[in-house]
Amino acid sequence: MQLSKPKQQQTPRGRFAWREGGAPGGKALVMIHGWPESSYCWEHVAMHLKAGFRIIAPDLRGLGDSERTPDVSHYHKQQLAQDVISLLDHLGIGEFQLVGHDWGGIVAQEVALAIPDRVQRLVIMNIAIINNLKGNQEVIEKVRASSGAAYWYQHFMQTPGLPEAMIPGAEETWLGHFLRTWNREPFPQDAFGEYVRTFRIPGTPRSSSNYYRTFHEDAKRWATKADHCWPMPALYIYGNKDKVIIPEYLNHIRECFEDLQIEQVEAGHFLQEEQPEAVAGYLNEFLDSA
Repeated sequence: MQLSKPKQQQTPRGRFAWREGGAPGGKALVMIHGWPESSYCWEHVAMHLKAGFRIIAPDLRGLGDSERTPDVSHYHKQQLAQDVISLLDHLGIGEFQLVGHDWGGIVAQEVALAIPDRVQRLVIMNIAIINNLKGNQEVIEKVRASSGAAYWYQHFMQTPGLPEAMIPGAEETWLGHFLRTWNREPFPQDAFGEYVRTFRIPGTPRSSSNYYRTFHEDAKRWATKADHCWPMPALYIYGNKDKVIIPEYLNHIRECFEDLQIEQVEAGHFLQEEQPEAVAGYLNEFLDSA
């Protein structure tokens, strides 16, 4: 199946874009992208999904074709989850299966925390599990020790005014560093062009940086969730060559779920674009399309 062009919806929380595909009466499948991408990141995966799904792929606030708001507090991941829930409510989506990659995987977890009775199945890709941070101190220390090499961009974006001054006019170079060097396979040119387009929308350097400017406060909140256990069936898919979300993030992960399946793909961070058929294969096996 193919995804639509971006559609727009005004909700009480703002103006949000989304793409959809599949059968209007199919099983609702919500797919949330990460940074620095948009809902387009699911385009190549959708081509390999079996029939029976109704895909809803929102653009998160500050990315894709959704609105850019300057208030940094809007970018706490709990707030971004409420944006997604508001859009789903306006689209009349009740229960749904949920997939998230990168920051979209964090937002997906926040959605599942907020409305667990509506999330039938949960899929997380290449991001930390928020209720696994407190018991995973050795991984956190390893990440901090290597932050100069792999995590410099987070410090860059957390610096007030710097991304706003340096990214405009250099969007292709900026995005190319991540999208073309974090993968084992060539990055799809159609997707790269789409992300350059949306990153040129005024306000994007600031809004996209706000994802990282809220990180430390978000992490303090997640540390209080150590006793949480995800009740819905869950699948974790990771690219085993990811330089940012290292395999050690999986330490203790099974303690965080009642029912967890773990799969790996020969890929870097952006596995859904590097190996879309493999990712779709795991989704087809795990998700319910009947």
